[in-house]
Amino acid sequence: MSEKLEIEALLPPEVAYDDYARYRALLAAAGLQPGDADFVHLRKRSIDARGRQPLVRLRADIWRTAPPAELFGPWFQYPDVSRARRSVIIVGAGPAGLFAALRAIELGIKPIVLERGKDVRTRRRDLAALNKEHVVNPDSNYCFGEGGAGTYSDGKLYTRSTKRGDIQRILKILVQHGATTDILVDAHPHIGTNKLPMVVAALRDSVLQAGGEVQFDTRVDDLILDGNHLRGVVTAAGVALEADGVILATGHSARDIYELLHRRGVRIEAKPFALGVRVEHQQALIDQAQYRRTDRGPLPAASYSLVHQTQWQGKQRGVFSFCMCPGGFIVPAATAPGEVVVNGMSPSRRDSRYANSGIVTAIELEDMDLPRYGALAGLHLQQQIEQRACQLAGNTQLAPAQRLGDFLKGKVSSELLETSYQPGLVSVNMEQVLGPGLAARLRQGFENFGRKIPGYATNAAQIVGVESRTSAPVRIPRDPATLQHPETKGLFPCGEGAGFAGGIVSAAMDGERCAEAVFAGF
Repeated sequence: MSEKLEIEALLPPEVAYDDYARYRALLAAAGLQPGDADFVHLRKRSIDARGRQPLVRLRADIWRTAPPAELFGPWFQYPDVSRARRSVIIVGAGPAGLFAALRAIELGIKPIVLERGKDVRTRRRDLAALNKEHVVNPDSNYCFGEGGAGTYSDGKLYTRSTKRGDIQRILKILVQHGATTDILVDAHPHIGTNKLPMVVAALRDSVLQAGGEVQFDTRVDDLILDGNHLRGVVTAAGVALEADGVILATGHSARDIYELLHRRGVRIEAKPFALGVRVEHQQALIDQAQYRRTDRGPLPAASYSLVHQTQWQGKQRGVFSFCMCPGGFIVPAATAPGEVVVNGMSPSRRDSRYANSGIVTAIELEDMDLPRYGALAGLHLQQQIEQRACQLAGNTQLAPAQRLGDFLKGKVSSELLETSYQPGLVSVNMEQVLGPGLAARLRQGFENFGRKIPGYATNAAQIVGVESRTSAPVRIPRDPATLQHPETKGLFPCGEGAGFAGGIVSAAMDGERCAEAVFAGF
């Protein structure tokens, strides 16, 4: 027998999620007994719920002798760049910004990270004020602050962006900074909003310990432009900072940055995005439908992924689930007073009795008022619907809502269900919030989803609005080879806010690529 044996096994959940039972079952699959192998390394875990009973597919390496030390880390070390000759300004401390900073350090560049919001610990007070007192701090909320929108909004790590970078490298960096090793194994890895703040703080500490800078409460209000060359930025406090490059990683909700670029003559473009609602069910309903058993036992809270092509006024648009949060909560994600925005999150255990998901429809360029608003047309459409949601719900952070069966019938709900949304709900005709076109498409989508999941499209669920920050409605263009803005030298548009990522892992990979592009520019 070789030192390492690769094994694949399909096991009942009660065995797959019990450490000792799994160990014995994997050894048995290899024809071994306990004591015949030195170590069993689980490489992949996924749930196969296609049959009458769900099973768990495992892939593992069985080591007859001691496995190599590099299997366990630490995998990355960061040199001291406090006196580096080269520096880069990174605007935004979300996953794109933090991973750009760490990669810059590896390449010998000093990162100067500017974050408009607060550190993760202090940020919690503003989130509490938002949930309990309906007070929106435009610089510190669920979208802005250390770690970006993902820190307090779930921490899903699943991505299809396999061609953009090394996904395992990103996951290993997260594990090295405190994430559970389960994220290296699970088919749909997830950290959890309760654990992400610790991981984010550890990423920041690595930047600081290596001699980089991280400045909180530092909003960028202007650019230092020398012709078509971006030399640096000016903060809200009037401090001018210059560096060898500027990585703009501000996230999908930094509307003031889009307006600043537009005002200063830096080209931006309107881009398609998606908009809709959050739908909330009892988690037990989703578990029963997906696992076909009344008690899910050791299985994780079930999720779903749904899509349907709709037709309205001769135009086809997709309606699809987005950021599904099993065992999760709906949270207020507004970034300015006078608007209502919702998002979803789950703790690491996914143990809430609620399941929620964004159900959104595609918004194409022809759906926007481009003649009037140009590159900012999608942003204005977002704002109009978010502000209407706020007005119809009473001009607080109460969110407009409607029971799903009533929405399909065009009937205002006489009463709403209990909800995970802490500020509270107001019964509203959601078509008044969304407009007839969006409402018609969502109805078609929900009717189709109800045929796929029993009990899904009934008054056992309710929709909460609006889910409008799925992605940036603006793209900041860049050269595909240099990753610099085509006309503005020294500007490296990055991550979700620039339109080049869609989640924590893809944003992190894009941040690394931009740091490498800054280095290549030298």
